[in-house]
Amino acid sequence: MDLTTIQKDILTALINLQRQKECSVKGEEIAELIHRNPGTIRNQMQLLKALGLVEGVPGPKGGYRPTGDAYQALDIEVMDEETIVPVFRNGIAINNATTAEISFTTVRNPEKCRGVVKVIGNIKDFVSGDIIQIGPTPVNRLTVRGEVFGRDDSNNLILVNITEMISLPKKHVKYYMKPLTLAVNSNVDLQEIARHFIAKNLHGAAVEDHGKVVGVITTTDVTKAVAMNKFDVRAKDMMAKELITVDGEMQLYDVVRLFYKYNIGQLVVTIDGVPKGILSKTDVMNELAVY
Repeated sequence: MDLTTIQKDILTALINLQRQKECSVKGEEIAELIHRNPGTIRNQMQLLKALGLVEGVPGPKGGYRPTGDAYQALDIEVMDEETIVPVFRNGIAINNATTAEISFTTVRNPEKCRGVVKVIGNIKDFVSGDIIQIGPTPVNRLTVRGEVFGRDDSNNLILVNITEMISLPKKHVKYYMKPLTLAVNSNVDLQEIARHFIAKNLHGAAVEDHGKVVGVITTTDVTKAVAMNKFDVRAKDMMAKELITVDGEMQLYDVVRLFYKYNIGQLVVTIDGVPKGILSKTDVMNELAVY
């Protein structure tokens, strides 16, 4: 359907405002948002209603609301359920906005990567030079960051020079954990711990006492003990006793956030509530290095 620029502006504003308010939208609200005369909005609304893109809502709280055809006219997919994919401008989240599409336009260029971001929401404040972040997306946890170099208001598009893209594998944590069979006994000494780490190529391990996980020890703990000339210490003397556990069904993205939230390097992974493995920051970095 060929729409004029002002008709696209009106429909875009109507959809954005309706999503924010979850009720009908006044013509005056649309006029204020797109800087047009209210009389112009009313005239255009008659045409849009005739095209089946807008419905009028009578009554004191009435106004306008978009039809399903309005979304199709703007090439916006209608979903029964959706996850909000956040949009950030200069580090601040844009209220009531979500990313509809991300397109990469210069992936073969050896020096730059550009993209087009279609947003459902108000993008009028974006200007060239703004720093934008999109995501994370719900499935692949893709986050895109870059600098705005243009804007297409008629199609609600933001043009981006992409500087960074991050995505974590979709697999659950249990596929990356090291088994507890690599745990150390709470009474082993510093030298034996170091030998164990080298032999098994570990950066950390669970500490067990009578078959129960009682702590976690890392190469950092071993290094600190050596630096302080504490060569006679045991695993139980160096280990971190506060265990942070995660369910093996959690996605890698959510677990990475816990590493930084608690400022730790190791997490105990449980399956059906029972400790079964350990995951370190290094395990995550090694996995990402494959991609």
